[in-house]
Amino acid sequence: MARELDAREFADIAEALHTRPTPTDTAEQVVAYARDQLDADWAGLTLIRAGGRLITAAPSDPLVETVDRLQYELDEGPCRDSAWHDRTLVARDLRCDPRWPQWGPKAAALGITSALAAELSSSDRRIGSINLYWRERRDISSDDAAYAHIFARHAALALQESFSHANLHVALDTRKLIGQAQGILMERFGLQGDQAFAVLRRYSQTHNLKLRAVAEELVATRHLPGDSGGELPG
Repeated sequence: MARELDAREFADIAEALHTRPTPTDTAEQVVAYARDQLDADWAGLTLIRAGGRLITAAPSDPLVETVDRLQYELDEGPCRDSAWHDRTLVARDLRCDPRWPQWGPKAAALGITSALAAELSSSDRRIGSINLYWRERRDISSDDAAYAHIFARHAALALQESFSHANLHVALDTRKLIGQAQGILMERFGLQGDQAFAVLRRYSQTHNLKLRAVAEELVATRHLPGDSGGELPG
């Protein structure tokens, strides 16, 4: 059944997505909405990570991870192409779709016949794609594709906002943690703040650890890596 575009519905969905407390909650809600509204058997997200790595998020079933991973390994498939090329792709019958000669038959052998991938992107960032899969052949209409495309735009904004908030919280938590670690060094060795930070940074570089990890260990154990608890090493 083709979906009709409803501005009020999209406004309600967008509002609901923006109220989710974490990126994981937002991703799961995006997948649940998309799957429900287009009556898909399975759904998930493909997200673009550092270095161009693709990962699957919020899969509704382990099968989604399996068929997505095949796309990443074979370097072909609708979610991979949609994520990178910023477009909505429809596959009504993967058993004979010439665009993905390797992935299509493998997906069909796993029980998937039809697929739709809608790009997740905002004005300044490409995030990935929403991926929908059907067991039986589905005559995906232009209205279905248009609905998925517009929904994906709203979803991308909600996901980007959620990621930004999460990163901000991590950054604030990291600053607080490093401050605690500096305080321990200042009290223990009579250092000034900038000297304590230099010690943390040196240990981070020497032991090939992130600064946050060094600070976490110091706060948790009162020792730096390799520090027996006596004089300040190095």
